[in-house]
Amino acid sequence: MSTMKNTYFYLLPITILLLVSCSPNPKYIRNSGFTQGTTYHFIYKSPKGEDFQKELEVELEKFNQSLSNYHPTSIISRMNHDDTSVMADLLFEACFMKAMEISAITGGAFDLTVGPLVNAWGFGFEDAQKVDSKTIDSLMQYVGYHKIKLENGRLIKNNPNIKVDVNAIAQGFAVDVISQWLEEKQIENYMVEIGGELRVKGINDKGTLWQIGIDKPIDGSSETDRELQNIVSLDNMSLSTSGNYRKFYEKEGIKYSHTIDPKTGYPVQHNLLSASVAAIDCMTADAFATAFMVLGLEKSIELANKLDYLEVYFIYSDSTSQYRVYASEGFQKMITE
Repeated sequence: MSTMKNTYFYLLPITILLLVSCSPNPKYIRNSGFTQGTTYHFIYKSPKGEDFQKELEVELEKFNQSLSNYHPTSIISRMNHDDTSVMADLLFEACFMKAMEISAITGGAFDLTVGPLVNAWGFGFEDAQKVDSKTIDSLMQYVGYHKIKLENGRLIKNNPNIKVDVNAIAQGFAVDVISQWLEEKQIENYMVEIGGELRVKGINDKGTLWQIGIDKPIDGSSETDRELQNIVSLDNMSLSTSGNYRKFYEKEGIKYSHTIDPKTGYPVQHNLLSASVAAIDCMTADAFATAFMVLGLEKSIELANKLDYLEVYFIYSDSTSQYRVYASEGFQKMITE
């Protein structure tokens, strides 16, 4: 009997530039660590030079206790296991309502109930299954955002086997939560990044707008050999990038994308390689970046043109496998090189 080997690749699709200047401003505090199965980096100008890392990690833990599928006692985990005593808190409610809004706008391309499919393909919080058409068909009955609702603080599911998965929106929401906390401390210059989702305000320690590099979608590229497609300057904005080229697995020589189409149950196969979305709040940017990777290039451009609160940057491959870029008018103005 042969042994199947799965190889996973996880790298952030953006590069944060100017994290360390030659002469660091002493009032700019730098925090880094781990949360939600990934890394975080916070940089902020603290008026009194205070380092808030401990307090910020407390906020991150509160967030995880509400929305982490990896915490067995979190609100979302208990809801997924049909604990009838659990009630949604404000974090869960805000995340759920935004997710349902974006699900409706994208026609179900974004879907909180895609979790069983994500797990089956090996990208979720459970072990991968042996996937075939029968497996997918059996799981599709549990997929569909219209099959769940929040009523008086309780999650109502059409079927108890439905699982809610907020991984495609939670990191962006966590960025917003931390950003709001900093603003409540009268901090007006900051960069908050969790797992590649980020939000900035004001200026960096060199007195310029925060600059972010968008990576070229090169399979197998590493931290040392990654190449930048473009650099953008962000002014009080959030940025989220989703791409299939750095989060996939190989099984018996076949690459499987981590982006699962909720309507088919299968990993997407199209020429859109990377979707970057800029918006005021990171939760919105995060969810739409995922939805666009499901929709593909043409449908994503069509939808983005209807939403004046988004700016988009798509990297795709043409018929000759060359990289091409589509950038909305507003996003073009943010590109510095």
